[in-house]
Amino acid sequence: MSGHSKWHTIKHKKASIDAKRGKVFTRLIKEILIAARSGGDPDTNARLRTAITAAKSVSMPADNIKRAIMRGTGELEGLTIEEVSYEGYGPGGAAIIIECATDNRVRTVSEIRHMFTKAGGNMGEPNSVAWMFERKSHVVIEGDKTNEEQLMEVALEAGADDVQGDDDSWTVLSAPEAHDAIVAALAKAKIPTLSAEVGLIPKNTMAVEPKNVAGMMRLLEQFEDYDDTQNVYTNYEPDESTMASMA
Repeated sequence: MSGHSKWHTIKHKKASIDAKRGKVFTRLIKEILIAARSGGDPDTNARLRTAITAAKSVSMPADNIKRAIMRGTGELEGLTIEEVSYEGYGPGGAAIIIECATDNRVRTVSEIRHMFTKAGGNMGEPNSVAWMFERKSHVVIEGDKTNEEQLMEVALEAGADDVQGDDDSWTVLSAPEAHDAIVAALAKAKIPTLSAEVGLIPKNTMAVEPKNVAGMMRLLEQFEDYDDTQNVYTNYEPDESTMASMA
């Protein structure tokens, strides 16, 4: 399986821990709030519809979802949250993009830069690494919840570009505009998903020298744990020993 899927696998193992700490709720509330600025009706707002689906998948109470939508549309008062992205290179030269939602851009950029520098990486200018990624629908399914034949048939008929798998999970990749159709087709086929999101996928992945692996993983974890972070993307491909240690 390609590197982006390995990184997503690590993130999903970690997400179960984050959920217990309330971090997942916080990030999803911010995403709903931001998405709702373009309209509070999920039937006509694809980003909001995806955010609500993700929130329901982690059992977020309906009242929380409703309040986040109302804050986004301006029906309720709340902090002004803006989206910002930061790019750079981690130890060993792998590219990293951090998408944040913040009420204080000055604080966030300072803290992100400090994390890069302390880890031996460097923060780049806008678009310095963005060209290495493309936006895709990315759906992850536990490996024992379906088989290749069934998944290929359902996903490709719904418009998927590719289906990939390893011992732990399956990954369905498609164009962003096919996301809703893919999710609906999987649900109709009773194939449960670990996650379903539209995000950045590296065009190519890379390894880093063994001496930089621990530093790279620590930096990625720091970005994931940072309060303002919404998503972290990298073209770093963990090797099997790193995957095993993270498991």
